[in-house]
Amino acid sequence: MAGVTVSENDGSIKASSRINAANELRITEIFLSVQGESSHAGRPCAFVRLTGCPMRCVWCDSEYTFTGGERMSFEQIFERLGEFGCPLVEVTGGEPLAQKNVFPFIAELCDRGYEVLIETGGYVSTEPVDPRAKVILDVKCPGSGEAERNYWPNLERLRPDRDEVKFVVADLADWEFAKGVIAEYHLEKRAKEILISPVFGVENLAEIAEAVAASGIRVRLNLQLHKYIWGPDVHGV
Repeated sequence: MAGVTVSENDGSIKASSRINAANELRITEIFLSVQGESSHAGRPCAFVRLTGCPMRCVWCDSEYTFTGGERMSFEQIFERLGEFGCPLVEVTGGEPLAQKNVFPFIAELCDRGYEVLIETGGYVSTEPVDPRAKVILDVKCPGSGEAERNYWPNLERLRPDRDEVKFVVADLADWEFAKGVIAEYHLEKRAKEILISPVFGVENLAEIAEAVAASGIRVRLNLQLHKYIWGPDVHGV
C-alpha cells in the first residue's frame, strides 16, 4: 500500500494516510513555457496546473482540467520544478484555490525562493493565499455565464504593489461591465494592473481594442501570447 505505514492498528493506517494526503495535490500538468498573459507576458515560467474547477465558463479553454489528473506529493512537484531551473512559477488550473492543500504548497514555494503567481477565477476566497505570492484575479463578465458567482470581497484584497485583475471579455457588453466594476471597486488604485483579455478568436477584437484605447482608463489589453505562438488547442505550453 504505497504511501501508507502498515501496522496492526487500522487507526494508525488511516492516520498515516491522512498525513500523506495533506501534502498532495491533484495535478493535470506541470510544464515550462513562456508566460502568455498579464504584465509578466513573455517571461520564462514554470506552470503547475491543478485539476478541478467549480465554474463552467462558456468560453473555457481548459475543460480538460475538470476531471482526471494525478495525485502528486509536494516533493514530487518540487523535484519536477527543480528540473526546469526557472525562478518564476505560476499555480493555475482549473481553479487552483479549490484544492485546500494548495495554500501550504504556495507558502512552501515562497519559502523556497520562487516568485509565485496565482491565477484564480475569483470564485474562491484569496484570503488564505500567502502574502508573498502575486494574485492574478479573474473577474467573470456576463459573457462567461458565471458573473453571478464572483466573490467580490476578493477585489478588496488586491494590493497595488503586486496583484493584477483580469476581465475576459467576449464583446462590448462585457467591456461595459468591466468598466463598471473598475469604477465601483476603485481598481485603478487598488490593482497593480487591470487586464482586459478578449476571448481568443473573437471577430470584434479591433472594436474591443479601440474601445479600450479610447476609455482613458489605466488598463492593459491582454492577448494570450501562447495561443498566437502554439495555437488554441495545444496543452502544456
